[in-house]
Amino acid sequence: MIKVGCCGYPVSQAKYYETFKLVELNSTFYRYPSPRTAENWRKRAPEDFEFTVKAHQDISHKYKLKIERAAEPFEKVKQICRILKAKIILIQTPASFSIKNLEDAKKFFSGINREDFILVWETRGPSWESDEGLRSLKGILSELDVTHVTDPLRLMPTYTSRLVYFRLHGLGERMYYYQYTNDELRRIYEIVRGFEGLEMGAYVLFNNLSMFEDARRFAFFMKNGYFPPLTGEFGIESVQRILNAVRYPTTKNALIDRVGWRLIEFEDGRQVRLSKLMANISAKTYKNPEEIMSELKASLA
Repeated sequence: MIKVGCCGYPVSQAKYYETFKLVELNSTFYRYPSPRTAENWRKRAPEDFEFTVKAHQDISHKYKLKIERAAEPFEKVKQICRILKAKIILIQTPASFSIKNLEDAKKFFSGINREDFILVWETRGPSWESDEGLRSLKGILSELDVTHVTDPLRLMPTYTSRLVYFRLHGLGERMYYYQYTNDELRRIYEIVRGFEGLEMGAYVLFNNLSMFEDARRFAFFMKNGYFPPLTGEFGIESVQRILNAVRYPTTKNALIDRVGWRLIEFEDGRQVRLSKLMANISAKTYKNPEEIMSELKASLA
């Protein structure tokens, strides 16, 4: 059992519900919704739709899992989950919360009243990815029965409970600024398949700028065994749509920074980053997309 969705709503809720049966609520990280708001979210979603909830930053960032301070906001998060019929609560700690804080995490996860909720924890920062950090995490998480949340193309989880929970942020230099290639999505699927036999299966949540499209392509591949085209156009002609959405005037460097991570697909199946195609255009200010298209076509002729 593999469940696919996005971290937040990248499109309208109506369109999202037509496509997926799972979402990770991210807005709960920034504010506590009122019970009425949570009730409306639940009513608008299909009956078989599943919510997971990202815990408020008070717990992870402000109080840094100090249970004596974090217990109260955790109760507020549980109230939201009950209304949404959500089973899974995601705790995401900042990079400043390092392996040195492991004892606080242990006290939090062992002492908090989790009831029947399933807790999953996304650690951030290099200290957790060291050999020492991974060994310590494995021991603590297995003892506490808390699933380790990772991006599987960057790091595999040290422990999974009744489910595996993957959050896909992209492989670019900047987090989120990414679009997954077909080969990468195929690799993710091969990894995820190894966990679908778990009691609650595998949760795959995309959290990059093209998350709706990437999640939809991933789900399509799982069902059909091949990928749909990125757009209805191929090659250099498909660049026009991307460039039309850019604000002008703009420079070459600004273009690469904003949209260079996007993929361009060719009819033979090749997928190339737009930044690679733009490498040979002039380092100048462009007034409109037509100027860029003219240079791109000339450079590829």
